[in-house]
Amino acid sequence: MSQRDEYKRTIVYGDTALAYLKKNELAAYPRNYELWYAYSAGFNFALNKAINDILGKKGTVSSEEAQSVYTRFLCPNRLGDRIDSVGSKLSGEIGDVIEIVAESLRAASTYADCLDGVTDQLSKATTHEEFAGVIAGIVNQTRRAADMNRELEGQLQKSREQISSLQESLDAIRFESLTDELTTLANRRHFDESIARAIQNASETNEPLALLLTDIDHFKKFNDTYGHQTGDQVLRLVGLSVKQNIKGQDIACRYGGEEFAVILPRTSLQQAFSVAEYIRKSVMCKELVKRSTGENLGRITISIGVAAFQPGDSDTTLIGRADAALYAAKRGGRNMVRCDMQQEADSAVA
Repeated sequence: MSQRDEYKRTIVYGDTALAYLKKNELAAYPRNYELWYAYSAGFNFALNKAINDILGKKGTVSSEEAQSVYTRFLCPNRLGDRIDSVGSKLSGEIGDVIEIVAESLRAASTYADCLDGVTDQLSKATTHEEFAGVIAGIVNQTRRAADMNRELEGQLQKSREQISSLQESLDAIRFESLTDELTTLANRRHFDESIARAIQNASETNEPLALLLTDIDHFKKFNDTYGHQTGDQVLRLVGLSVKQNIKGQDIACRYGGEEFAVILPRTSLQQAFSVAEYIRKSVMCKELVKRSTGENLGRITISIGVAAFQPGDSDTTLIGRADAALYAAKRGGRNMVRCDMQQEADSAVA
């Protein structure tokens, strides 16, 4: 997306955020502006649902409610606090495991000392009763050691289970941090990390790499006409179509408000064009029905730009060519796929 287009799109979000501040008579503090900007952009599905629930019941959002929603969904410390909490519990469990191991070593040392004394006791025993007493002592010490081992094994198993559960929590937090909640595709942060790795791998292996950039045609007009909830439905529909038409190695991401990106490792430009066509046709074949009224809203179309990795490419140059191809598709009438080589050829002819 060009700087001019990015400016236009984000200014709309900014103006809408200010309008919501005025409508709800909220102070123009940075956190309130951030809240309504996020709501206007539609990136955070859970945040939008929380606000829509409040608006549905009361029609307006109070300062206290805005602060509550901000704290739940946007506060910078929220994810960090969860990681710190899990990390603290994990450290505690590891400390418990270390203590269990230390206790086991102490028990083994005590039992070893007992056995060391048995030899001396046996050498001094002269009667049947004395031999029986030594043997009884060994049996008792062995039983105590066995009981201690069973207890320690039980504690160790509980710690293993707790550590496994905490590891799953950390994995879930990482997944959440890299996933767009509305579409369940990878988010922009995941895209930025993945495209850098994909380019490095393509450079090192000389394997092909392609990138698709997708934009929903006339999405702003659709969103303004039917509302954010229906707009969210459109985004989920497109996200599902993208997900259903890619392979396991491919990475589908929500790149911007109504933009999607697909990283295609080990895929040539021609193969990527075919994937893009499948996605475009899949979206176009689906009819959108407004859930609240059952109204048929027609079909959604998308435009797609395709670019292939070239030696020396950075993420900026590869994305730039895919973006240029996308806007060539937009200028060409929308609902089409264009490749960066087509764009260069058209420019040469012109």
